[in-house]
Amino acid sequence: MTRVGIVPRIIESWWAPRRVVNSLRGLPDRALIAILMSAMLVFLIAQAPQHARDAYLDPSVPLQARMGGAMLAVMFMMPLLAYGLAALVSLISHIGPRPVDGHASRLALFWALLAVSPAMLLAGLVAGLIGPGPALSLTRAVAGVGFLVIWGAGLSAMTRTE
Repeated sequence: MTRVGIVPRIIESWWAPRRVVNSLRGLPDRALIAILMSAMLVFLIAQAPQHARDAYLDPSVPLQARMGGAMLAVMFMMPLLAYGLAALVSLISHIGPRPVDGHASRLALFWALLAVSPAMLLAGLVAGLIGPGPALSLTRAVAGVGFLVIWGAGLSAMTRTE
């Protein structure tokens, strides 16, 4: 991979996720935590337009309270769930013929979360500016399918050369 930096790798992850995840092999755990927390910060920012719209439409719950709840969920609970999911995938993979160790499972999952963050930003903008409807469903579907494809390709890349 000739590209260096986070943004070019995020963009490349949408068409060559195996190559990108392979290039990230060997990152220390502190870098994986930084990747996860960066993804969670972008996810929190992506929720702001919808929370602003909801606070405008229903002022009984102010925007600060909505964002405070989102911060608790995204910045504190989601990382715990991500670590648990990565451990579960690693554990389940040992049943099959291509086991994935815990570090590789975390790398694939955390990178998939960061790689899908631009799609999450777009979905957040659509939710805040347009609201519920086919456009929001489409952008969320693209983000979800993109996440699953990038995560699956990352897991596949981690099991190929181990």
